[in-house]
Amino acid sequence: MNMLILGCGYLGQRLAARYHEAGIETAGTVRSLHSAKQLKLQGINPLLLDLDRRPLPQLPVSCNKLFHFIPPPAESCTDPRTAGLVNEFGRQGSPRRLVYLSTTGVYGDCGGDWVDEQRTPAPHAPRAMRRWDAEETLRGWSRESGGELIILRVAGFYGPGRLPLERLRNGLPMVREEEAPFSNRIHIDDLVGVCIAAMERGKAGEVYNVSDGNPTTMTDYFDRIADLTGLPRPPKIPLQEARMKLSSGMLSYMQESRRLDNRKMLDDLGISLQFPDLRSGLPACFVDS
Repeated sequence: MNMLILGCGYLGQRLAARYHEAGIETAGTVRSLHSAKQLKLQGINPLLLDLDRRPLPQLPVSCNKLFHFIPPPAESCTDPRTAGLVNEFGRQGSPRRLVYLSTTGVYGDCGGDWVDEQRTPAPHAPRAMRRWDAEETLRGWSRESGGELIILRVAGFYGPGRLPLERLRNGLPMVREEEAPFSNRIHIDDLVGVCIAAMERGKAGEVYNVSDGNPTTMTDYFDRIADLTGLPRPPKIPLQEARMKLSSGMLSYMQESRRLDNRKMLDDLGISLQFPDLRSGLPACFVDS
């Protein structure tokens, strides 16, 4: 098997579909038989894999190209799944080239500054610490094995079927615009293109910020979706009040502000974005619905 996607969910299936259209055979891992059947219907070779269980089954991890999209567990500050995977590389063989999907959260709160890949990571939220731990584990694997590693630090991605419509329907509040931190996004179709370009043209050992390069705020994002769908805009509350009313997950995003510089992604990977901002990307999410 030449191409393997570990964690073939929303992103992985769209990536595999793009390869399938190009006549490239791709395998993808999932955790359930139901999901495996769904992959097979899409022309993706399904493999069952649960990185939380031992021993792991024999997998084609010694393939030429491997995408690692499996998220860390939702607890602690480390990623034992990636650590287990690297141990498995030692037993089953390593891929020649690996693209890892990390998060821009590893930069921590940057006070709204523009952030490029030279910024020293300072993860604060546990979800970001887990991704940083995975990055470090994979860098260690790359040094020891000679495998080529490319890390994508990805902003929040959106697309058809992946919009916060239920939250809008429930009328949950958002921080008022003047207090809302900067946040960054990328349309799923552009993210797929970046993943392919990273695998084909990314420089081994490099990190790339992945976003559309036009940060707004979470409040602006929700308001735009509400306007497009005819749903009421969320009620706005002060940040101080939000600390008592927002979920811990949402609040963790509201406590960090940064604007991502995506020039390295555009220049080094030769990317031309189809949706360079929310104005163009959000309406495309409803074209086929």
